[in-house]
Amino acid sequence: MKIKQEEITKKIEEQDYLQDLETLKYSEITKTKLRNIASKMISEAVQAFKHDSLIQTQLAISGRRPMTFALESNIINLPFANYKKISNFCNDEDEYEVNIYFETISEYVNVSHFRIDILGSSDEIIADPDKYSQLLVQAIEEKIEVIRNYQKSETKTKKAKK
Repeated sequence: MKIKQEEITKKIEEQDYLQDLETLKYSEITKTKLRNIASKMISEAVQAFKHDSLIQTQLAISGRRPMTFALESNIINLPFANYKKISNFCNDEDEYEVNIYFETISEYVNVSHFRIDILGSSDEIIADPDKYSQLLVQAIEEKIEVIRNYQKSETKTKKAKK
């Protein structure tokens, strides 16, 4: 799937994209549940691409260290929240390949509380959704481990105590 910068910006601004949100308690996480949710998220992305639509699908996990994982389709590694910046990187004439970006949002992931990685292009994901479901499960498990083991920097901790 390809799209022009102007068109993607308009779609995001008007929230003209498929949206889904799954919620789960940290204590409910199992390999099977993660596989099922990842499979559903990838399936939704495939359906969106087949209908020339954008997508934002999220998994919110509540608990002691809350986290949200999102898949968003975009032409650049920016979250939908920063869509106005797309024009800084792309021109109005060219069409750009739409990719799926995997986002991790948690105050325990890094100092910016946000991480974005490319999962794959629309064509790659449509061609092999099972592979990308497995890659998504792997990515979620890795980020859960990062969040579980995250240590806040001492300078922030000391400032917070004063």
